[in-house]
Amino acid sequence: MQVIGHRGAAALAPENTWASFDRAIAIGVDAIETDVHATRDGRLVLLHDADLSRTTNGTGKVSDTPWAVVRELDAGAWFGAEFAGARVPLLSETLERYGTRTRFVLEVKQAGVERRVLESVQELGLLADVTFSSFFFSIVENLKRHAPGAKVGSLTIDANPETTQRVLDAGLDQICPPAPFLSRGDDSGTHKRERALWEAAGRDAAAASGTWYREAGQGMGATLNTASMMAAYTLTDRATWLKQ
Repeated sequence: MQVIGHRGAAALAPENTWASFDRAIAIGVDAIETDVHATRDGRLVLLHDADLSRTTNGTGKVSDTPWAVVRELDAGAWFGAEFAGARVPLLSETLERYGTRTRFVLEVKQAGVERRVLESVQELGLLADVTFSSFFFSIVENLKRHAPGAKVGSLTIDANPETTQRVLDAGLDQICPPAPFLSRGDDSGTHKRERALWEAAGRDAAAASGTWYREAGQGMGATLNTASMMAAYTLTDRATWLKQ
């Protein structure tokens, strides 16, 4: 089982900053997950929220703010004084800095920018080391259409049989439900949904192995490879605990 650092090492450093990515690599994660938005003038930046206020000292929407303003914002002081001065990273500079040191999962948060995200990865020759994901199905469909060889996953909060079949029909590589969908245990509602997920893909629900997902916390996410419907990755803020 591989461990993906959620927004870097978000429990230990300000999310989606180089400080967080450095910490995740030091822990030994297998990949780093981060989120991509575009500024008003089209620069691709790494930030989870559409609004700047939670993780920077700025206000307003990322998409309404030019890069000249975003680049000066403090993206670390909210987390701790020792991180004051951390900046919102550009996708291109981050791929250049870390692309040969780890793999990335890029969640595209904003419709209409996915082709440029893909091109940024392709220009650096990193397509084999990047997985693309989104909650917007139109985004993941578009990415797979323009790059059939890319690894593309659909994020979902309800991995029911219909959702699973839609992912399979689109030829996507992964489906990414919340971790509780993969937790073995009693005949609870969650376990019933898990069985339905496997049965929709023609798999044996008994093949699922993931008791430890629940032990690690309900906030975790997981990834299933559609070719086998076996758990391939887990997404967590607490990579230190899982890598021990």
